Amino acid sequence: MTAVESYLKPEVITQIKRLDLRAQFVVKGFLQGLHASPFQGFSVEFSEHRRYTHGDDPADIDWLVYAKTDKYYVKKFEAETNLTGYLAMDLSKSMGFTYRQELTKFDYSICLAAALCYLMIHQQDPVGLVTFDEKIRHCLPPKSRRSQLANVLSHLSQLKPDGQTNIAQSLGQLAAMLKQRSLVMVFSDFLSESQPVFESLRRLRHGGHDVILFHVLDESEVTFPFDGMVELQDPESEETLVVEAAGFRQDYATQIDTFRSEYQSECQNIGVDYVPLDTSMQFDRALMEYLLSRRSRC
Repeated sequence: MTAVESYLKPEVITQIKRLDLRAQFVVKGFLQGLHASPFQGFSVEFSEHRRYTHGDDPADIDWLVYAKTDKYYVKKFEAETNLTGYLAMDLSKSMGFTYRQELTKFDYSICLAAALCYLMIHQQDPVGLVTFDEKIRHCLPPKSRRSQLANVLSHLSQLKPDGQTNIAQSLGQLAAMLKQRSLVMVFSDFLSESQPVFESLRRLRHGGHDVILFHVLDESEVTFPFDGMVELQDPESEETLVVEAAGFRQDYATQIDTFRSEYQSECQNIGVDYVPLDTSMQFDRALMEYLLSRRSRC
């Protein structure tokens, strides 16, 4: 079995296809809701327009819209109405961790990314891939052809999470790269200083981009299922700490709750979707729950 096939094994394909069948109407509404439209609630016939800007061809002005709004709008071309997605994948060493689950955080993120890539392509929306650790390492340009899913998985399957991370710098680089409004889907454990990350997220939002954070932790990082004396090691700095599990469990639970709550609160303030996950969750069920919750808020 090749590395790519390991992410397209029958049970994974079944989960993705089941998600597609169950979520078809949800996903369609979710993605269409992200397509910019200044006329939502106005009339369906005006759903694909944008404000006239210097440099546009005056021949493209929709005078019927002008008569109703007293403002200049031009009809969008098909290329402009597609939602462009970017899967942004954390390659740092901590993403390669698993305690007792079959999938590492990186593997789990790849399965999530594959499902989202599959769904976007079925909506004929182009999707690309960005991988990062201390900076952006690789970038696959967005495409909507069906072969893009295999291209994305082929690329990811050749990578191994290693080294340290600088999420804030990488997201800042990405914000500078993007030239059109996009949907940025970030997959990371976010085990780094949080405030610089929030600043980079604000920069992405200021650029008009929609952002979804998939905060992927290992099941053991959430539940702390250890007993006795435990040696904890930071996978990136390799610093170690020896603790007595029973005495440390409550403090740890408080810290992890605070960590996730801070992200939940700040993301809400910034206008970023925050999706806390752990590797014990079935990725298709977790994604479905998120899509349903997103749809109910739109």
